[in-house]
Order: sequence, then C-alpha cells, then structure tokens
Amino acid sequence: MKYLIRFNKSRGQQGRGSVDHAWRVFEGYQEYLCKHVKINVPCQSERTGEDWNMACMGVMKIDKDTSTITIEAETVTASLTEKN
Repeated sequence: MKYLIRFNKSRGQQGRGSVDHAWRVFEGYQEYLCKHVKINVPCQSERTGEDWNMACMGVMKIDKDTSTITIEAETVTASLTEKN
C-alpha cells in the first residue's frame, strides 16, 4: 500500500488533533492524525497539488497508546511443504 506523510499545519484546531498531533498519514483517501511517525522503508518526496509529502510503500501499524504510526516493509510468508 502507498502512504503519504505530511506535516499537520492545522494541528490544535477543532477536529485536527491536539497541538501534539504533528503528522497526517494518508492511506488512499483515509487520513490518520498522529503524534509520531516511524518510516522503516525507503521513502521519497512527492508533490500533491500545493503540498509536499513523504511517500513510501509498505504496511501501516498503529500504536494508539503512543499515537505512533509505523510504516514497515511488506512481508511475504513462504509455505514449506514436506515431500515424502
């Protein structure tokens, strides 16, 4: 999945998280606000209209206790079959 990460310029305003919710993470059209972002995959800058983003591919994990979103590499699980 592709993710776009952008600084939350409207943080602290009504409906835009507290002043500590510094990041906006977009998964398609779904937006998540969080205090911390960890990006454990390669990323690049990308422009969307007037806004600049950090763009990356991976899997998003959300830790609601710390308000942290982590983007990690997608893992492929291999299935091994024993042959008799």
